[in-house]
Amino acid sequence: MRLNYESINNMKPLLSALLLCFLCVGAYAADTLKVMSYNVRNAKGMDDITDYQRIADVILKEKPDAVAIQELDSVTKRSGGVDVLREIARLTSMNSAYNASIDFDGGKYGIGVIAREKPLGYYAVALPGREEKRSLLIVEFEKYLLGCTHFSLTDEDRLLSVEIIHGEAVRASKPFILAGDLNSHPESDVIKRLKENFTMLNNTLIPTFPADKARQCIDYIAISKNVPFTLIENKVPDERVASDHRPVIIVIALN
Repeated sequence: MRLNYESINNMKPLLSALLLCFLCVGAYAADTLKVMSYNVRNAKGMDDITDYQRIADVILKEKPDAVAIQELDSVTKRSGGVDVLREIARLTSMNSAYNASIDFDGGKYGIGVIAREKPLGYYAVALPGREEKRSLLIVEFEKYLLGCTHFSLTDEDRLLSVEIIHGEAVRASKPFILAGDLNSHPESDVIKRLKENFTMLNNTLIPTFPADKARQCIDYIAISKNVPFTLIENKVPDERVASDHRPVIIVIALN
């Protein structure tokens, strides 16, 4: 097929559109972010077997950029002296950040984040918890902040926690993503209050707990409302054994 000058000239609008599309797709892919939230119960599965590799395999299968993890022992008697987050990070070849919410059983107990990207830094904020102290771990990456938390079992404490987290998100100079076990169902006042300042990213109609026969959604991923983004995917993998919670996963493009 031979193309003369007139044919090429007529194709210019189409070629320009294709080039623009190619550039947009490239930019879109570059800013895509995959986040998982997972309450791992110290890697103790529904079969009462503690298996760190099994938790790591769930994470490796999904290939997230970052994972907010709850219920983590650090060198306790219960864990046999194992730093659970560090072990999961080792098995997945990811960087880790940990915060101990309480002293427990000769060691610590708390929450953590693992990520492919090395964090620029992290800090923790105390949250109310009358049955046990709670916390919010905020990990900074180049383009976003990831907040990991595990809310109290008391409704008043959960509502106060939402207000504290909102304050941290307002002060953030980067997109603020919140992930964790919020111990609240989607119709609760806690989630309604959270949604005043955050956009929910996971499908709250999909239950996350208990893992073997999931009946309720209590695990969430959300993003502060002042952040422009495109939601690409959200899902809850049908993982019924590795922990008593199922993992929650979202994929977004930060616009």
